[in-house]
Amino acid sequence: MKLYYAPNSRAVKVAWLLEELGLKYELEKYVVGDRALRTPEYYKIHPMGRIPVLEDGDVSIYESGAIVQYLLARYGKGKFMPDVNDPLFPECLQWIHYAEGSIMQHVNVLVVETILLPPEKKNDVNVARASKLLNVALGNVDNRLQDRDYLVGDFTAADIMTGHACYGAKRAGADLSEMKNLNSYIDRLLERPALNKASSL
Repeated sequence: MKLYYAPNSRAVKVAWLLEELGLKYELEKYVVGDRALRTPEYYKIHPMGRIPVLEDGDVSIYESGAIVQYLLARYGKGKFMPDVNDPLFPECLQWIHYAEGSIMQHVNVLVVETILLPPEKKNDVNVARASKLLNVALGNVDNRLQDRDYLVGDFTAADIMTGHACYGAKRAGADLSEMKNLNSYIDRLLERPALNKASSL
């Protein structure tokens, strides 16, 4: 099994799950924005030149959420995802997809506008709009975590996907000062050895 990986990218979520599952994998390491991702050779691996990609035998799959679901279905053995007949299954699925559907689109805007673009090209209107919408999305997670340690029962793939998105939002400068539950949650996730290893590859 091979993971195409870059630090501080969505590939960390995949590596985190691989570590939690105790699966062996090879790492093909890049950095975000690496020119090697824009070569004809890499476009054969991912047609848009992005990270992550997982190769598993004859399978090649991209999109972090899809990879997480693939790994759970193929190797999870019931870990980190409720059974399809469990009442918690749809909730877990919802929170897995909340990461990309409600959080990361706004994080992406903040990263582009405040980190990647030169100051003269920064658009303050885009930053303000993304910050406002991101705070609404993160506030929903904060409310969900009232009186609970994880999003759905015990630690699940929902925490890998949405938890990592929340951590990424914090690192991108989101204002979590009023979100006590969310801050505690992020701290709790950062105590997991698998996340620490995945973040430091």
